[in-house]
Amino acid sequence: MDTFWAVIAGLIPSVGVGLLFWFAMRKIMRADRNERAALEREEDSVRATVPGASDQ
Repeated sequence: MDTFWAVIAGLIPSVGVGLLFWFAMRKIMRADRNERAALEREEDSVRATVPGASDQ
């Protein structure tokens, strides 16, 4: 049973770092998605207000 807890104690730091990496990447991807959506909305509003902008 001591071997089991030794293995678990060895895996906890790796799992913790993996979870931190996953949360960080998730946050980055969501921020990028939201930024791209905001830029697209901005471009759409510019196209709607500028005559002839959609012809390009």
